[in-house]
Amino acid sequence: MTEFNEQESLIRAKKKVKQIQIFYLHLVGYLVVVSLILFNFYIMDDGPHKKAITWVNTSTLVGWTIFIIIHWWRTFKGRFLFKKEWEDRKIKEYLDKNTEEETTMWE
Repeated sequence: MTEFNEQESLIRAKKKVKQIQIFYLHLVGYLVVVSLILFNFYIMDDGPHKKAITWVNTSTLVGWTIFIIIHWWRTFKGRFLFKKEWEDRKIKEYLDKNTEEETTMWE
């Protein structure tokens, strides 16, 4: 029974680490799009569609920024600055935490 719990804990810990990796991929995509939009603002000339293009670019920036902030909060719960060592330590922490929860529940 404990081997099953350890495997389940490992799966949950790996899932959490995967969520963090996905967040960083989204953040990189966001930074690329923001840089392209800012470049678009820089090269944009006065023309008949300037207001529409500006509105679309601005709404994209605002919407995606809100999404990134929400995604960051759900992923890290207010924590940031992670390294590879942190990833390994966090997996061990989740495994230890789940093992402790399992033992204290039956005592």
